[in-house]
Amino acid sequence: MIPALDSPIQDIVVFALIAYVLGSIPFGLLLTTWMDLGNLREIGSGNIGATNVLRTGHKSVAALTLVLDSAKGALAVVLARQFSAEDTIQIAALFALLGHCFPIWLNFHGGKGVATFLGIWLVYAWPIGLACCAAWAGAAVITRISSLSAIIAVTLSIIFIILFHTDNAMVLCIVMAALIVFRHKTNLIRLMNGSEPKM
Repeated sequence: MIPALDSPIQDIVVFALIAYVLGSIPFGLLLTTWMDLGNLREIGSGNIGATNVLRTGHKSVAALTLVLDSAKGALAVVLARQFSAEDTIQIAALFALLGHCFPIWLNFHGGKGVATFLGIWLVYAWPIGLACCAAWAGAAVITRISSLSAIIAVTLSIIFIILFHTDNAMVLCIVMAALIVFRHKTNLIRLMNGSEPKM
């Protein structure tokens, strides 16, 4: 049996669209183009996220990309929380991540969603967001591999959900974590054969 929705269907649709549009803004691509740092699609992995921006050699631009990609996920949650109910907030969070991973203006070839994921959790449930950031940072220090750190952090988010008693978001957490792990499928192959580059 499908549970009743707390939000009117029009709220869900409107905030899903707003979140998708916010999430689909390719800040890494825009910043590197604006600063004439080359075609990000032809650098490193070709990804539009902060890790690949870092490969241009401009740490400040990579840091700004990380902040902005996080902020768009956070803003989607803030807007939905301000004007609608819990189910709409969760759908907005998911669609912000989908927008980043599959932006319509880039033929649905976007980023891997880690920064947006972190921004979502930092606003939706800040203890989980902070725990995920700490897990990523700790794994990065130990392994020096960005993709592995991301996979570890998003996978541990499911445990953090339980630890911080936010079980109402368990389905959202599992879906977002699974999407990000899926987006790292080529990284997983390289990790298994030992060819994944270090930071």
